Amino acid sequence: MAQSQTVENYLKTIYQAQLALQNSALVPMGQLASSLGVVPGTATTMVKALSESGLAQYEPYAGVRLTSAGEKLAAMVLRRHRLIELFLVRVMGMSWTEVHDEAENLEHAVSDRLIGLIDDMLGRPAVDPHGDPIPDRHGELPAHDYDSLLTCAIGTPVTIARVSDQDRSFLQFAEKHELRPGDVVQVEERSEEADSVRLRGRNNRRLTIGARAASKVLVHAARALAILLVISQTIFAQDRPASEPFRITDNSFLVEEAFNQEPGVVQNIFGATRINGTWAATFTQEWPAPGETHQLSYTLLFLGTQDAGGIGDSLVNYRYQVMKEGPGRPACAPRASLILPTGNVDKGLGNGSVGVQLNVPFSKQTGDWYWHWNAGLTWLDRARADFRDGDKVVVRKHSLASPFLAGSAIYRARPMLNLMLESVATFDQSIEETGTARSKTFTLSPGVRGGWDIGEKQLIVGFAVPITWASDAQAGAFVYFSYEGPFKKQ
Repeated sequence: MAQSQTVENYLKTIYQAQLALQNSALVPMGQLASSLGVVPGTATTMVKALSESGLAQYEPYAGVRLTSAGEKLAAMVLRRHRLIELFLVRVMGMSWTEVHDEAENLEHAVSDRLIGLIDDMLGRPAVDPHGDPIPDRHGELPAHDYDSLLTCAIGTPVTIARVSDQDRSFLQFAEKHELRPGDVVQVEERSEEADSVRLRGRNNRRLTIGARAASKVLVHAARALAILLVISQTIFAQDRPASEPFRITDNSFLVEEAFNQEPGVVQNIFGATRINGTWAATFTQEWPAPGETHQLSYTLLFLGTQDAGGIGDSLVNYRYQVMKEGPGRPACAPRASLILPTGNVDKGLGNGSVGVQLNVPFSKQTGDWYWHWNAGLTWLDRARADFRDGDKVVVRKHSLASPFLAGSAIYRARPMLNLMLESVATFDQSIEETGTARSKTFTLSPGVRGGWDIGEKQLIVGFAVPITWASDAQAGAFVYFSYEGPFKKQ
């Protein structure tokens, strides 16, 4: 095992050096020995053994290069390393600054089968937490063309794609100065005399770094959305730390967030919508159970039309915090809800059936923006609908499954003032006189929310104008109120 681990380390190191050379040049033996922390004689002995095994081509006094067989093995080691890093960040919650050394040890111990399962679970990602490309299951490594902060165009927004130095102190430096993959910056000036690069980042924040550090931060030209983000951040720049978290982390009005309640804190949420003469209101109360990992809540629904009004079907909810937000990963907190048939079916206020609703929300902050995504399904076991046939009422029951997708973008215009844009797409299944039918509805809802911190309590109010498209477009009004505070001393 020790010999196999040593071989894998040599293969991976030579392979990475070849990639950095970007041509057919040999990797110098002195460079290889320095990278591995061994004396040149030790490196030469191992390289000769690799050459005899058909994994490398060694030329005395010149250097070494892997054969195609050696490159394939090295790429698979690199694949294990980078997938393990991503797993440790996304699933285990480790910082991207500390996973390199852990992956160095684990890459030699895991099986190809386990790596395949990790790859599938992570959604077959293209890059690791540092932006390094991950070889596919065949050992193929896609080619990427990068600029660096030392070579990119001056005055043009660029998106950081990769941080090439895996040293923990450098990664901490990059994190502190918001030079992580996905961050958008702009090079304002390069000074050959000072050997430095001056940058402008979020909120007009300016930073000067050395040329050597700038060469390690690889970038792509920013997409249009990133450019708009830089412009909007410039317009709404405020005197606060760029990494400041949001002070309002409530649900979006129509889209659920992925954050459970903190220990000892309960939240009460009220929302009401009125469209075309009908109205609907909900009250939700969320409790930690007893900590942040598990959350229990209930939702009461109230409905009103021109003909009837009253309580609708109710929900009892459980939510599990699978993943907390961190560098390179969103928060995720799936929710399972039991639907109780508390609404009066005869008045059209309920479905008359027990059901289940599943929802998977993701949430991620990028600077002054918060993004929420939801996907879910509502299933009713025996929904009921009444149809009149002459003087008789025909009752039909059917199981119904209605998926939905939703997303919201929230912009922090001020510390306690957010601008919002939400979208919801539903694919509702309903009972017809013969069989069932499915209808598609899309809602786009611009809105605003603001609030106040009063000691340990927080009050939030909001307003939106939801516009719904089904057979035609209809606009309505939505109001929101939230009260959050401790129910016991921390």
